[in-house]
Order: sequence, then C-alpha cells, then structure tokens
Amino acid sequence: MNPVDILDIGREMLWVVTILAAPILGVALAVGLFIGILQAATQIQEMTLSFIPKLASVAAVLFLVSPWMLRVLVDFTQQLYLKIPALVG
Repeated sequence: MNPVDILDIGREMLWVVTILAAPILGVALAVGLFIGILQAATQIQEMTLSFIPKLASVAAVLFLVSPWMLRVLVDFTQQLYLKIPALVG
C-alpha cells in the first residue's frame, strides 16, 4: 500500500462527505439568508425566529434526502471493501 493509494481514498472520502453535506448546508444557508433579510426588513431581532425555521428545514431535507445519502455511503463503502485485496496485495 503506497501513499498514492491512501491519498486517493482520502480524496474520494472528502468528495463523498462534500456531496452528502451540500444539500443540508445549502438549505440551511438559503433559509438563514431569507430569515435574515426578513428580520432586517421588519427590524425583528428575535433569535428563535432564525433558529426554528432552519431546524425545521434541515429536518425536512434530511427526511427527504436520507435514502439517497445512505445509497451514496453504501456505494462508497462497497467500493472501498472491493479495493482492499488490491491495496494489501
């Protein structure tokens, strides 16, 4: 097992993590931006006003996207297990 193989596995892992985190972070960013603009326009500075919608939207996205996320994780893990004989031998 050479350092190039380890770097390739690490690169693939970081790419999978980025792909899995993107929908959740994107929705949290969009909702937070919308609530921030709404708070600036109405001059309401209540902290829970920004927290509760973000929490609800992230929970909804997790509910909707979790089957896809699980499929991506399982595919990555299966590919990693299939590479083990080539990496060791």
